[in-house]
Amino acid sequence: MLLGHQQEEFSRAYVYAVAAAAGFKYSPAPSPDDDSVDVMIAARGLRGTSRSPKLDLQCKCRFGDPSGDPIAYPLKQKNYDDLRHSDFAVPRILVVLFVPETPIDWTTHTDRDLTLRHCAYWVSLRGAPETANEHTTTVFLPRQNTFSVAGLTAIMDRIGQGGVP
Repeated sequence: MLLGHQQEEFSRAYVYAVAAAAGFKYSPAPSPDDDSVDVMIAARGLRGTSRSPKLDLQCKCRFGDPSGDPIAYPLKQKNYDDLRHSDFAVPRILVVLFVPETPIDWTTHTDRDLTLRHCAYWVSLRGAPETANEHTTTVFLPRQNTFSVAGLTAIMDRIGQGGVP
């Protein structure tokens, strides 16, 4: 398997694990990925003022430990443009998972745990400005926006209240 494919699959597995632990439904987006949506997450039932809120995700995976706060990430221009609009029926976020340099180090396993390494962060680009960039736009992931069970639950609660991620 190509390393880029491993990164893509691992980032989806990470999101799936978090969604499952939080009690949400996870669905891969339909192919081809021409709309910058890799994964769809849905809640069941009433969650605030809305029933069954949904969230679309663009997943990325990057080698190394993230630095800074916020974390700078160069996003392909197409993905930036697809995620920045504010008129989507389903809110969208970017999730970037940071992993060790060597795939064998992405997980550790004992008879008591399975650990996925390192951490994922998210950002909503809703309403971000249009740019004249042709290849990439640097986006900034706040360190407090960890893509975790608590973080995903808070996002879904905000959407359930009629808000945005």
